Amino acid sequence: MKITHIPFQQTGFFSKTMIDYIEKKENIQPFYNNFPDYDGFAKQIEEKKYFSKENRIILEESLLKQYANLKNVSESTFQNINSLKEKNTFTITTGHQLNLFTGPLYFLYKIISVINLCEELAEKFPDQHFVPIYWMATEDHDFDEINYFNFKGSKVVWDRPDGGAVGRFSTDGLQAVFETFSKHLGSSRNANYLQSLFKRAYVEHTNLTEATRFIANELFGEYGLVVIDGDDVALKRVFSSVVKDELLNQTSFKATTSTIENLEKEYKVQVNPREINLFYLTENRRERIVKEGNDYIINDTDLVFSEDEILAELENHPERFSPNVIMRPLYQEVILPNLCYVGGGGEMAYWLELKDYFNTVEIPFPILLLRNSVLVVSEKQSKKLKNLHISLEEIFMKQHDLLAKKVKENSDIEFNFLDAKTLLEQQFLMLQKVAEETDVSFVGAVNAQQRKQLKGLENLEKRLLRAEKRKQADFVSRITEVQNQLFPNQSLEERQRNFSEYYLEHGGSFIEALKSSLKPLQLEFTILEL
Repeated sequence: MKITHIPFQQTGFFSKTMIDYIEKKENIQPFYNNFPDYDGFAKQIEEKKYFSKENRIILEESLLKQYANLKNVSESTFQNINSLKEKNTFTITTGHQLNLFTGPLYFLYKIISVINLCEELAEKFPDQHFVPIYWMATEDHDFDEINYFNFKGSKVVWDRPDGGAVGRFSTDGLQAVFETFSKHLGSSRNANYLQSLFKRAYVEHTNLTEATRFIANELFGEYGLVVIDGDDVALKRVFSSVVKDELLNQTSFKATTSTIENLEKEYKVQVNPREINLFYLTENRRERIVKEGNDYIINDTDLVFSEDEILAELENHPERFSPNVIMRPLYQEVILPNLCYVGGGGEMAYWLELKDYFNTVEIPFPILLLRNSVLVVSEKQSKKLKNLHISLEEIFMKQHDLLAKKVKENSDIEFNFLDAKTLLEQQFLMLQKVAEETDVSFVGAVNAQQRKQLKGLENLEKRLLRAEKRKQADFVSRITEVQNQLFPNQSLEERQRNFSEYYLEHGGSFIEALKSSLKPLQLEFTILEL
C-alpha cells in the first residue's frame, strides 16, 4: 500500500468556497467560527463545555433505547454512549442519507474521518473524551436520491412507492434486490460476507433506519462509532423551544437571509431559507408548514392550525415537527455536545450560511471540517500510469488537457507554438509602435491583423494536435481508458462507486487501509494505491 496526499486545490474538483475556506481567505472568515486545527478545537471545547447536564442524560437514555434491539454492539460503542453524560465528553459528527447499502464510497470516508479525528484529538487533549457520531438522515423524504447504489457500472435499484420520512420505510421488497445483487457477486469469501451483510441488514430488519444502523455498526462498531437517529420523541422535546421560536418568529429566515446577502457577494449560495423551515411529519407524509395570516397550513393537506393549536400540537407531539436543511444543523448542535461537523463541500457551503442564526439563538457554532476524499488506484492501474509517464497529480487534469499534454510530450515533432506566439506578439508590438508614430488610424489594422495571425496559429496548433492524436491513437486510447477507470463519468469515483466493489477484492483490509491513511486535519486529498 502506498499513500500520497496532494492539496485539494490541485485536484480541480473543489469549489472556490472550499478552497478559500481551506486557505482561510479573509472574505470567508466572517462565516465560520473556529478553524479545524488544534487551537480551534481548544477554543471550541471552552465554548461547548457548558452543555447541559440534563440534555446529556436525555441523550444517553435515547441512544440506549435506539440501540436496545441491535445485536453485536461493541464495548467501545457502549462505553462511548455511557460517557456522553460526563461533562468532559464531546462529539465529532458526520451525517449522511440512508442510501441503499451505504450508497457512494464517501459514506465510508465521512465516518472514518470522524473516527480518526476523535483518536487524534484524544492524544492532543488527554483530559477530554471524544465520541465519533454518525447522524442518520432518517427524516429526509427524497427517496429517489437513496433508492439505489452503483455496482461495477450498473445500478442496483429498490423500486417501491415514495412518501414520508425514509427512515420509517418498511424494508419489504428488498429481498428481491438482495437476490439481484447476489447474482453479481460470485461465491468468494468476500462475496459471501457482502451477501450476508446485505441480507442481515435489509431482509432481517423492518425499516430503513434499523437496517442502516446495523450496517454502520457492523462496519465501524469496533471503533466505537455511535449512530444516532434524530427522529426521536425525547430528543425532539429538547429542541421544542427552538421550534416554538421558529413558528412564532421565523428566526431562521431572518438570520440566514442577512447572512446570504453578504455571502453571495463572493460565493455560490447552496440553499435558500423558507419563512418557516419546518416540516410536519406523520407516518406517511412530511409536508412543509406554511404560515398564512394567523393560520399554520400543512402544505398539500387539509390540515390547518391556529397559533394556539399548533403550539399545543408541539407540546403534545414534538416528534411531528421535522427541521429542514436550514434547521437540522441547529437541532444537531442543541442535542449533542458537539465540537465539529465533518462533511462534503456542498454541506460545508450551506453550514456557512448559518453562523448568524446560531449566534441569534445563542448556540455555539461548530467547527466545520471538509471530509477526507480518496482516489483508489489499483496496482495494475498504477503500472499503467507509470508506463504512460503520467504522474498522480497529472491524472486529475481535464481529459482534453491531459491528452494534449501527453501527446505533445510523446510526439517526434519539435515545434513550440508558445514560442511562435511570443515571437509573433513581439513583431506586432514593433508594428504598433511604427503605426503610432506614422499614422494612428493604422493601429486598428495592425491590431486586427495580430488577432487574425494569433487565431491562425491557434487553429494550426489544434490541427496538429488532432493529427498527432490520430497518429498516436493507441497511446490516446490507453490514457483515456485508465483515466475513465479512475474517474467514472469524469467525476470523483467516491461519488459513483459503492464500497462493495473494493470489499469484494480486498475484504476487511480495504477499510483498514482507509483507516490508516486518512488524516482529517491535514486538509489534503488522499491517493491510495492498493
